[in-house]
Amino acid sequence: MGRGQKRGRTQRRHFKQNRDNVWKHNPGKPSAAADTADAPTEENVKWEPFATQNPGFDEYYKEQRIVREEEWDEFIASLRSPLPAAFRINASGQFSEDIQSQLQNEFTKFLEAEANNENGEEAIRPLSWYPGNLAWQLNFSRMQLRKNQALEGFHEFLKQENEVGNITRQEAVSMVPPLFLNVMPEHHILDMCAAPGSKTFQLLEIIHGFTKTGQLPKGLVIANDVDVQRCNLLIHQTKRMSTANLIVTNHEAQHFPSISMGKDGQVGRSSLLFDRVLCDVPCSGDGTLRKAPDIWRKWNAGMGNGLHCLQVVIAMRGLALLKVGGRMVYSTCSMNPVENEAVVAEILRRCEGSVELLDVSNELPGLVRRPGLKTWKVRDKGSWFTTYKDIPVHRKNGAIVQSMFPSGLSWKETLNEGATNHLTEAPISEESKESDASSHLSEMEVSELPLERCMRIVPHDQNSGAFFIAVFQKISPLPANHSTNKQTKSKQRDKSHMNVKVKEGSEIQKAEDVREISIDSVVTEGNTEMISENKDLEAEPLLDDNEQNGVQKSKTDNKKKKLPMQGNWRGVDPVVFFTDETIINSIISFYGVCEGFPLAGHLVVRNDESTLVKRIYYVSRSVRDILQLNLQVGQRLKITSLGLKIFERQTAKDGSPCYYRISSEGLQLLLPYLTKQIVYASFSDFEHLLKYRAVKFVDFVDSTLAEKASALLPGCCVVVLRQENNNADITVDASTIAIICWKGKSNLSIMVSASDAKELLERLEIRHGKKDITASVLEKSLLKGDSVAPLDDAEAVDGTENMEEEPAI
Repeated sequence: MGRGQKRGRTQRRHFKQNRDNVWKHNPGKPSAAADTADAPTEENVKWEPFATQNPGFDEYYKEQRIVREEEWDEFIASLRSPLPAAFRINASGQFSEDIQSQLQNEFTKFLEAEANNENGEEAIRPLSWYPGNLAWQLNFSRMQLRKNQALEGFHEFLKQENEVGNITRQEAVSMVPPLFLNVMPEHHILDMCAAPGSKTFQLLEIIHGFTKTGQLPKGLVIANDVDVQRCNLLIHQTKRMSTANLIVTNHEAQHFPSISMGKDGQVGRSSLLFDRVLCDVPCSGDGTLRKAPDIWRKWNAGMGNGLHCLQVVIAMRGLALLKVGGRMVYSTCSMNPVENEAVVAEILRRCEGSVELLDVSNELPGLVRRPGLKTWKVRDKGSWFTTYKDIPVHRKNGAIVQSMFPSGLSWKETLNEGATNHLTEAPISEESKESDASSHLSEMEVSELPLERCMRIVPHDQNSGAFFIAVFQKISPLPANHSTNKQTKSKQRDKSHMNVKVKEGSEIQKAEDVREISIDSVVTEGNTEMISENKDLEAEPLLDDNEQNGVQKSKTDNKKKKLPMQGNWRGVDPVVFFTDETIINSIISFYGVCEGFPLAGHLVVRNDESTLVKRIYYVSRSVRDILQLNLQVGQRLKITSLGLKIFERQTAKDGSPCYYRISSEGLQLLLPYLTKQIVYASFSDFEHLLKYRAVKFVDFVDSTLAEKASALLPGCCVVVLRQENNNADITVDASTIAIICWKGKSNLSIMVSASDAKELLERLEIRHGKKDITASVLEKSLLKGDSVAPLDDAEAVDGTENMEEEPAI
């Protein structure tokens, strides 16, 4: 912690890709290679494709018997081929059924005709194991999509639909772990290592999947990541979902704080727990070789060894925060058993029967998977070891720990009772050091734990990347004897091992990085109620020293009513509830918000000065409850983003009775509860608004619309698309299409970004048969840029979509 560095710098370094820039060369300053005939110069430096081979990789995984000997060539050939592109349809999106229908019909025909299909495989197909045919895989890679002129239009379509949130471009195997969580809409979920956010988005899709328009799920997702920049990427990814049920936090996963409070207001007597935990840990990432070929030259066995203990403590922290009866998925995009089965085995040993490794072979029947390994070896500094006792004594305090082996036993533990280990007692001679590597070798250990219940996905089984998945269920509280000597020593060993420097050139990744609580309700109907007592304090022993000391101090000091604020996080603005009744009442009055939509207690901002508030966010009841509790315990959670942007401050030349307009992100949630400032338009008038961005009242086809629009109060309003041959005001449901507009003196102007307006117009034209889908795909140039046409008599300030980069709340 010296020199101004904070705790956890080793873990943060894992997320930084320290790649050498081989193209950077300063002719004026000779390099180390300048003395050689092959020294790079600006004249002879040329791009060369990544080498897709590494002798060390082949030797390591052949020795581990990762696949059968007779299928090795097929396995390695698959790893050296490009990864097929894949994407997932957002089932909660307004156009999910349209996109799915187009994929099954027009798109399939178009791609089959245009793609060069040499292997006779389908150009595009739904993934059979993904529910509802919502996930699709192409028979060509992202590079082929970009380079193939015939596919350029389809590539633009994918980018546009991904940007607006209708689809999510994601590696196929990366979609698997959330499905094994068996998520329900009322669940409270923790995604421990969430960035860049594709799995988080998938979890949000699931909890929103059965929710009606204007209603919010009872559950929520807390998405956490250790790196602030990655949190920003996570926020950008999940922003497309427009959800009020998400909290983004910035913590080290192994030190994710407990949110707890006793009945008398003291911290540490009971803890909030999660129904589901996704533990997609940092890993060496060699399962992503097909989309990240630069890993070939960087790969070494030490990458997995250097992460083993970190992965164990992250997983144990996840289990400590898991509710009894809840489910946790542990996953990596690595093929290394030291990062996979060895971690799972150590978890089972530490939990002492309090968790069960589930057999989920009957779930997702279309998914081709292989059982976990029962035996493996450990490699360190060029030597292979089959058991921990084979490691020379002078190397036992290094990068290898006993939990990496199938049995997890040390040399002493393998001896008969009363036997003496002469290797640890006798002085070590130089001769013994040389011979230790080859002496005392044992037969391969075979784990007695049910590791065959783990899942391995290998690339050549279904033309995918590689992945490892294990599903745990917590059947009782974790053991409370974390303070025993054995476990204390184990923790000390893990802590020291986590600080071991990973070999130079190693690169740590997560599955999506290569470019990718049940908390029982704290408040029920406004009445606070705590969850069941956590008598063994299973979450507390896993806290870092500073947090643990804070808990002990709060227990002994009953006189202090005000907890020390931990919420002054550097670089993160505080999150406070918005309670200005004057502004809230003006919003309710101006838009006619029904009483069925509660605003009080659900609005949050980043600034407690009402006159300075530019954006107001809406949070669900579950998020509100956690935010309230977090404030009560001293803001232990470092929240970088939460809630749904619902109102934005505006100004106009001629003024408006309301200072805040509705945000496009929050419109779909608020729409069923609006009774004022809302008009209904025919398809022709709606189309004209999207196409021309501003239409005068006298130019509307429907005279009724012109009359009603001109009667609106100046300022923000909502225009709803009326269905064909329906002159009555429609009932708002999930299929309702509406946009935010500004009512000026003589016209209506839309307040939607150019790209969103373009995409919506295309969708409506296709739905109404005014545009052919193939012609739409072949149209390669989409509007780029998010500027909004100026209003005729109103100037939007801090309100127009995408006019300025929005800081995370």
